[in-house]
Amino acid sequence: MDTIIAVVNAAIRSAVPITFGAMSGLVSERSGIVNIAIEGMMLAGAFTAFTANVFLSLPGVPSFLQEQPIRLGLTILIAATVSGLMALLHAMLSIRYKVDQIISGTVINIFAVGITGYLYIGGQNTLGGLPAMIRNPFTPDQGVLYVIGGIAFGKGFLTYLALFLVPILGFALFRTTWGLRTRAIGENPRAADTLGVNVHRLQYTNLFLSGALAGLAGATLILEGVSFERGMSAGRGFISLAVMIFGMWRPSRAFLGALLFGFAGALQSQFQFMQVQIPHQFISMLPYVLTLIVLAGFMGRARPPAHTGTAYEVE
Repeated sequence: MDTIIAVVNAAIRSAVPITFGAMSGLVSERSGIVNIAIEGMMLAGAFTAFTANVFLSLPGVPSFLQEQPIRLGLTILIAATVSGLMALLHAMLSIRYKVDQIISGTVINIFAVGITGYLYIGGQNTLGGLPAMIRNPFTPDQGVLYVIGGIAFGKGFLTYLALFLVPILGFALFRTTWGLRTRAIGENPRAADTLGVNVHRLQYTNLFLSGALAGLAGATLILEGVSFERGMSAGRGFISLAVMIFGMWRPSRAFLGALLFGFAGALQSQFQFMQVQIPHQFISMLPYVLTLIVLAGFMGRARPPAHTGTAYEVE
């Protein structure tokens, strides 16, 4: 039972940052902007979360700021805000200056790798990350209930936030005015503009939201994972885009794709733990090989929003 719980929890742990990243890409591309800068925004969010947590853990900081809810809440907020500002930079380059959106995203990715690697100082201590919100109330002698409890409970705030975000975003996209306008500017911005929608303002707003979600993905890596390392996003931003394509730009399907990739990551960890006689480099390739398979199998059948990747010019 403990092995089952460990594997499923590892899959969920791996899937959470990818879920945030996929939701980030989904909001952006539904608005007509390609955002391959999710990788850099995720890395920037992780670095900012680590740095903010270190600073708020210093002895000279007022004690009320070091209280766990306030310290971790500020850390998450700062990480989301910084990544959101990076997304606004991407929006400005793409919308105002009509820079190719792929090139703009690539520049931001390179910038994030460089600046975080330069500013990072190792050996810093913090007062800790997000604790488990609810402990498993069941005992091993309760069988299936213990397994369900071990999977459902014992998670941090950001994990539960990611799980709730999927249906909330799905409802917002397909059942609210904001969602209707967002899908309209991604499909036919000229028609939306004719009906009175401020296309550029909505794109800026949605890009900030997209960046904030990528920042939450980075914060998850730090506050529910390990300490910061240079380049620790390790391609998760690009995997998030693959998951978004796999989910055909729908939150629920993208979440299932994130769980699939999370399971591949969990298998990778389990194989290494079991000391399977396979070179660890091949085991580490599992999530990325799965990415290639998904892109090869679904890219042709998935239809992105019609106006994604093309800058809209107001007449």
